[in-house]
Amino acid sequence: MVQERTLPKFNAASTPITREEGLVLYEDMVLGRFFEDKCAEMYYRGKMFGFVHLYNGQEAVSSGVIKAMRPGEDYVSSTYRDHVHALSSGVPAREVMAELFGKATGCSKGRGGSMHMFSAKHRLLGGYAFVAEGIPVAAGAAFQTKYRREVMGDTSADQVTACFFGDGAANNGQFFETLNMAALWKLPIIFVVENNKWAIGMAHERATSDPEIYKKASVFNMVGVEVDGMDVLAVNAVAKEAIKRARAGEGPTLIEALTYRFRGHSLADPDELRAKEEKEFWFSRDPIKKLATYLVEHQLATSEELKAIDQKITAVVDDAVEFAETSPEPDPSELYRFIFAEDE
Repeated sequence: MVQERTLPKFNAASTPITREEGLVLYEDMVLGRFFEDKCAEMYYRGKMFGFVHLYNGQEAVSSGVIKAMRPGEDYVSSTYRDHVHALSSGVPAREVMAELFGKATGCSKGRGGSMHMFSAKHRLLGGYAFVAEGIPVAAGAAFQTKYRREVMGDTSADQVTACFFGDGAANNGQFFETLNMAALWKLPIIFVVENNKWAIGMAHERATSDPEIYKKASVFNMVGVEVDGMDVLAVNAVAKEAIKRARAGEGPTLIEALTYRFRGHSLADPDELRAKEEKEFWFSRDPIKKLATYLVEHQLATSEELKAIDQKITAVVDDAVEFAETSPEPDPSELYRFIFAEDE
């Protein structure tokens, strides 16, 4: 079957957005899509190396969650599919692209590459190459927030951490252990499962005893929510509720976003395992086109305004490539720098 689970229905009228909110979400998703398309072009032209995992198709999850958070205050933990999480978190496209090119001007100084985006300034806790690796790190960030507030008396410590990971990670021991601790300690954290149906080449339904991941929250006495990950308005609404609970000290939420990656696992993947019918089903649910239609139909934006945003983002991405290409390589003399923490 193309789709064994019925996608959750969402009534946009119940959580209306403003014109400004809609345009922010649209621009962020377009940035993610255009940036990743350019990455594919640069990879095949031999401008970047190693494994590059693109996010095409999943933009509604990143934009929907991160744009509901406080920029530069709340924390985000990513995966090896981390470029768009970095962009949504506010890391400049120039710095993300430069990192992919391995340049000194990259957000990780050219040392991280595609799978290890990091930015202390933007509270991006990092991309992690190993499956589920970022889950306990995110819990640590949430714990320090709670500790500063309740033990050290810092009333300004109300930050929320969003932890992104894929469906494959939900079968990992770190997932279960960390969710248990987060529930016991009522940590201000949101666990976001980006269920794109495939863990590399393993279909999700074949890899887990219960494919409905959000239901596993009940084991930990935690709120579990399933959401259409191809609908940014639905994701944004669910994220806002989870963030509100976290800030109020009501503990974590497990959000399962049903989404799909439009490309193979990585740019080295010929993507021959997934059925044509399955791909076409999900391509028809493109989250960017869906939001564009909503904005125009509800008179929140015109087609011309959306095209202007597309042109603006095209220029931003082209500028990022030029910046990356002309940026310096890391100095060999700094080979051992950043191994240990240092004063700024």
